[in-house]
Amino acid sequence: MDNRQVTDRQLEALLARLDQIAQELARLNAREERREDLAVIAHELHTLNESLSALAYAALGAQGPNVRRRRAG
Repeated sequence: MDNRQVTDRQLEALLARLDQIAQELARLNAREERREDLAVIAHELHTLNESLSALAYAALGAQGPNVRRRRAG
């Protein structure tokens, strides 16, 4: 087994690299949390859109929507 000793300079370099890795990991975790928050918001907006559509059709009653489309040309 090799019993090499780590010099102060090597230890400082190792600690600096570990600090960089910890900072990057913190950034990635924060980004993932924001992404999860956005997924929740997107789901809530989808549900709200469906509810608004249901309300709109209920307000129209049995007649249904009167949609006019433009003629091409």
